[in-house]
Amino acid sequence: MKRFIVPLLFSAAVLLAGCKSPSAETPAAEGVRTLKVGVNPVPHGEILRAAAAVALREGVRIEVVEFTDYVQPNIALSDGQLDANYFQHVPYLERFSADRNLSLSSVGPVHLEPLGLYSVNYRQLAELPEGSLVTIPADPSNAARALRLLEAQGLVRLREGAGATATVQDVVGNPRHLELREIDAEQQPRTLQDVAAAVINGNYFLEAQKHLELKANVLAREAPKGNPYANVLAVRRGDESRPEIQALVRALHSEEVRKFIDAQYGGAVVAAF
Repeated sequence: MKRFIVPLLFSAAVLLAGCKSPSAETPAAEGVRTLKVGVNPVPHGEILRAAAAVALREGVRIEVVEFTDYVQPNIALSDGQLDANYFQHVPYLERFSADRNLSLSSVGPVHLEPLGLYSVNYRQLAELPEGSLVTIPADPSNAARALRLLEAQGLVRLREGAGATATVQDVVGNPRHLELREIDAEQQPRTLQDVAAAVINGNYFLEAQKHLELKANVLAREAPKGNPYANVLAVRRGDESRPEIQALVRALHSEEVRKFIDAQYGGAVVAAF
């Protein structure tokens, strides 16, 4: 991944400079504290903006900073460019932090995006032909999650004990002889028409629906009950009890935000609080 560091850093710099919420340029009122929070645009940015009005009632102004990848929001948070970020689940946060020696922590779940198996070529799981090409996210935590979804549908069988660290090398049964290919998660919606099916992260599928007018059939979706992959608000370790962070947590867990999620996403995103 090292060859991507320079372009991603440039991209993040552009995003930090140019993709703030419209209110970011408004001077803060006296006594109002400002939090800079990094997000992926959909649904995290949309949900955070819904929470911003609630947080402002507690004297906390939210500056939304959008990123389009899964790497830079944690780096920007660790470096102090952000006060918090909201784009990831705990398994990803823990693995990323361990790999890069970052001291980051979750302060609570907000929503779950059930991972889905999508196709533009087939309407139901039974139609997938033998030998179909199926893509899964390339990052380790979501790759394992995707493989477990495929296993739950009877499409593959994983080595016993593979669990949250499963990789394609742990596939010990593949009755339909599927070709499993890992690609960058953000590229999956753009390549969906070229493959039989893809296990896609909910935020990238929603963005593609919105901006690319992607229409696809849902062949399978994760069950939300007992799912450990709720997306969380993350901060630098030690900042969990900052009053403004706690005010943001309360805003994200408010009834206003719950109603927004229920009305906006039709089950593709569900509240996790």
